Amino acid sequence: MDETPPSSLPYPTSLCHRCAAPPKYVRTKTSTFILCPLLPQKYPPQPVLRCPLFRPKSPGPEEK
Repeated sequence: MDETPPSSLPYPTSLCHRCAAPPKYVRTKTSTFILCPLLPQKYPPQPVLRCPLFRPKSPGPEEK
C-alpha cells in the first residue's frame, strides 16, 4: 500500500481534500481510499459532501 497523495485527487468533490485534518491517501493496485484521522469510521464512503468534523484548511501562501 502507498500512502502518498495521488497526482490527481480521487473524488474531486470530496471535502476531505480541503479539510484541516490531514487525510492520508491509501492506494492499492485497484483503489484509492482516504483515511480520516478524526472519524471513528476511518475510511468514510466517498465522496464526502457533509461532515460534522470538517474544518477548512488555512490558506497557504499560494492560495491567498
